Amino acid sequence: MSTPPLDAAASGAPGPDDYAALEAPALRALLARRDLQWAQQAAAHEEWVHAVSHDLRAPLRHITSYGPLVRELLEEAQGLEPEARQEALAFLGTMDQSARRMGRMLDGLLALARIDRAPLRLQAVDLGALVEQARAPLAAALQSRSVQWQVAPALPTVQGDAALLRALLDALLSNALKFTQGRAPACIAVGAERAADGVCALWVQDNGVGFNPAQANGLFGIFQRLHRESEFEGVGAGLALVRAVARRHGGQAQATAAPGEGCTVRVSWPDSVAAPVFD
Repeated sequence: MSTPPLDAAASGAPGPDDYAALEAPALRALLARRDLQWAQQAAAHEEWVHAVSHDLRAPLRHITSYGPLVRELLEEAQGLEPEARQEALAFLGTMDQSARRMGRMLDGLLALARIDRAPLRLQAVDLGALVEQARAPLAAALQSRSVQWQVAPALPTVQGDAALLRALLDALLSNALKFTQGRAPACIAVGAERAADGVCALWVQDNGVGFNPAQANGLFGIFQRLHRESEFEGVGAGLALVRAVARRHGGQAQATAAPGEGCTVRVSWPDSVAAPVFD
């Protein structure tokens, strides 16, 4: 059974009538208390980011730095049975892989933290130009692959934060390229529109491995994976970043797919400036 929403009186939070009833000194005190709470939350967030980016990395650096030294000692040690030596080296390899994976997970957490605390700078963003900017760095890595791009012509100019939307596109295109490995050719389509009600929508479609639609709800969670890491690299942070950017714009992200039939990720958000409809 769902819980009914609380009104301002029931929750203890001041509503508009409460602010109107306050005299100037009381209102200034209330605003000062609110600003202090926000400052404390920001400081706590900054402390968390510092811990992730510095303190938590120290043990990982020790593991990845001392691991090769232990490997050398094992390889040079006398009297060890060959099977025991190989088993110990395999353990070291697993430790190194796990430490590096945790480092990538910390990178994902930091990326999400930066999105949450970055100022939202809304401006007119040319989605066509932004897509080309996101595609350019991928060219060198795709020389050995057959990829067909289908970018819709005349993508609209929308209201949004250019840096955050670029990070979103980077994640979407990288995700599509990753899950189309083995497809010949890989087909990746990019489209966008602005509806009559002003809602902007951007989508990326691929012909990759897809996934079971019943698993879609957990797709955008941090570190959520629908495929084994031995099949596709990554720690499951890309689509969490996509959802975070969508939420910063007051929007949402959705994915539709079927096993073996590809995936479409669609991001929509309200446009703060009225504009003509794009066909």
